[in-house]
Amino acid sequence: MADEPRIPEALLAEIYAHAREAFPLECCGYIAGDRVVRCTNLDASPTSFAIGGRELFDFARSFDGPAPACVLYHSHTNGRAYISATDRAQAGGYPVQQLVVGVTAEGITEAALFDEGFVELARWC
Repeated sequence: MADEPRIPEALLAEIYAHAREAFPLECCGYIAGDRVVRCTNLDASPTSFAIGGRELFDFARSFDGPAPACVLYHSHTNGRAYISATDRAQAGGYPVQQLVVGVTAEGITEAALFDEGFVELARWC
């Protein structure tokens, strides 16, 4: 596919490391420009995430800067990469793609990238 979305391997590796480190909780963060911004999961849950405080402010403020957030990411601790009902409810209407990383105690199982309408754009296994 010529127009297939690309996330550089180095950024994916950094996000995968974040997911493994956060397990058994969900991790969360975003890609802005050419860097990964790790955020704290204020939900502290294996089935949900919440970015808040200064980190949420910085995320929102990035849209007015030279390197706006383009991908919001989080992990699913059941090893599956999909958009859940909770993900849809928490999307917040931000103009970003969503990367979901499936992780288990054994490691990363898969990842999938979705557009703003939750249509799958790419999948890594």
